[in-house]
Amino acid sequence: MDDGERLRRWRLVLGGDADGTGCALSGTDAGMDGALAALYNGGGEGSRERGAGLGASAPRIARWLGDIRSYFPSTVVQVMQKDAVERLNLTRLMLEPEMLEAVEPDVHLVGTLLSLNRVMPEKARESARALVRKVVSELERRLVQKTKAAVTGALDRSARTHRPRRVADIDWDRTIRANLKNYLPEKNTVIPSRLVGYGRRQRAVQREVVLCIDQSGSMAASVVYSSVFGAVLASMRSLRTSLVVFDTAVVDLTDQLHDPVELLFGTQLGGGTDINRAIAYSQGLITRPTDSIFILISDLYEGGVRQEMLRRVAQMTAAGVQVIVLLALSDEGAPFYDRENAAALAAMGVPAFACTPDAFPDLMAAAIERRDIGRWAERHLERPAG
Repeated sequence: MDDGERLRRWRLVLGGDADGTGCALSGTDAGMDGALAALYNGGGEGSRERGAGLGASAPRIARWLGDIRSYFPSTVVQVMQKDAVERLNLTRLMLEPEMLEAVEPDVHLVGTLLSLNRVMPEKARESARALVRKVVSELERRLVQKTKAAVTGALDRSARTHRPRRVADIDWDRTIRANLKNYLPEKNTVIPSRLVGYGRRQRAVQREVVLCIDQSGSMAASVVYSSVFGAVLASMRSLRTSLVVFDTAVVDLTDQLHDPVELLFGTQLGGGTDINRAIAYSQGLITRPTDSIFILISDLYEGGVRQEMLRRVAQMTAAGVQVIVLLALSDEGAPFYDRENAAALAAMGVPAFACTPDAFPDLMAAAIERRDIGRWAERHLERPAG
């Protein structure tokens, strides 16, 4: 890299004008610098003051959103959009149709729109719905196949038989391990006196799954991902899936699981939190405890009765329900959560950890097979300290 290119890059990083680096910008570089300066410097060429450089004009911001999409890759665009919403307080302008048509859709923007759902003017609602549907479609493309494969495989593996009807149904790994005592050294072989195979695929419901989602503002990304996963699980006949969202009230959105976009618009991000009430409602949805998986997705900041919440979790585990607590279901992890409640749950044998969307299918498989979820989390995820 020659000195000129090095100065050019430093000039783009530092902002300001040519006085500092001795490097003036032109063409595409000048446009890129202006887009960065509008957000981070408050001006562009010749401006040194920090501040909001986009003003309060929706058309102007829409043009800026178009500019950054032409200069930067989508991953950088999403970061800049998030910074713009936070730094420049653009929440109100997110309700403008021209803004919604210009942004690069991502999970965080969907969360912002959902938090504004109740105050969104009708003229912006269709644009918002189109943006949300685009994000949901992309998430489904990324997650559906993996989720169905993991869950279906786990259901098949969990149905064992010692009388497999076909050779294809024999689980050779487990059969060999079960017959190691019959090893014949002189023949260098194992005599399989006892076969272990996969049970025939059942059409009846094999597991009940209840997703209980905290819709407080900090859980926005988790609500989006949970809704998509809930829709995928609900499409599988071997599962009976319910989805409940809560703040201080509880709303059962199970009847919306066929359309995750409608489901998301049925949520209301923000407000307080009553985990105890949500768990109480969810208990009523479980009819077969030993075949049920209850997944609470919450940062565990309880505004209800804490001891009653813990007592209900203990009741569920004692009845045979597989209880899992996710502090977040997102790519960002869980920077803020109630550590005291997480530790209390861990002491009861209920691990609390953040899970990425890509790891969730494998988590569901582990839960269906009733593996030790705490050990699974330690092997696959960075688990928060209790």
